[in-house]
Amino acid sequence: MAQHKSALKRVRSDARKRIRNRMIRSRTRTFVKKARATLAAGDAAAAREATLRAIKELDKAVSKGVMHRNTAARYKSRLMKKLNALG
Repeated sequence: MAQHKSALKRVRSDARKRIRNRMIRSRTRTFVKKARATLAAGDAAAAREATLRAIKELDKAVSKGVMHRNTAARYKSRLMKKLNALG
């Protein structure tokens, strides 16, 4: 266990950040999952809306430092590729 004052504070702040990061990551994954499901269903209008919402959540996760920008770009690219193939 940490002994120094600064190390104890670091443990507390890391715990707070971990909870926040998990919430954001979970939310992002949920929206990506919904977008993939609507794309698989084949409804173009719903798929477009869900994909754009997922992209917004991915961008938000990147801006908060939870996800690397290249990872988000890869997810966004794959979603848009499927959406464009849908027509």
